[in-house]
Amino acid sequence: MRDPADRLLTIPNLLSVLRLAGVPLFLYLLLGPRADGWALLVLVFAGLSDWLDGKLARWLNQMSKLGALLDPAADRLYVFCTLAAFVVRDIVPLWIALVLVGREIVVGICLLILRGRGWGPFEVTYLGKAATFNLLYAFPLLLLAQGDSGWAQAAQPFAYAFTVWGGALYLWSALLYVYQFFLALRVTPGKVA
Repeated sequence: MRDPADRLLTIPNLLSVLRLAGVPLFLYLLLGPRADGWALLVLVFAGLSDWLDGKLARWLNQMSKLGALLDPAADRLYVFCTLAAFVVRDIVPLWIALVLVGREIVVGICLLILRGRGWGPFEVTYLGKAATFNLLYAFPLLLLAQGDSGWAQAAQPFAYAFTVWGGALYLWSALLYVYQFFLALRVTPGKVA
């Protein structure tokens, strides 16, 4: 009998694939015609689908190995591409993007080393999910905060608050992942210390 975790065709996986497909569309809208309203809708869809695919996976009992890879991959790709596009458009300063991308590089290197030693991915923490949640809300708000309209003025404090809080949580979660990394280096996979 086939393991349910090996399923490919699930509703949560479809949402993750749609979220991944939205990345080039978002970049085109933001950097090509500068259709910020449409780019904002793509970002909102990404944030909502990120929340919804996890809820549906648990509710419909459609958790899968593919979903465990697709969901964080889509999150990381959105974070990286959005930061890069926002730097190009002068929406966020380069140093913020470098700090957040540097976090991804450090965690990614730790993960590669662990996989080379037989470990699976890091245990997803609530703090890491909260950090991603905050950033996925900060990005649309930062985009909305551009310009001089009343909407832009109202969005600015929320955009900056989500950015600061999400960035701080993102870095704090990286410290926890690095801590997990060093603990795992001390133990052989499959054995309890």
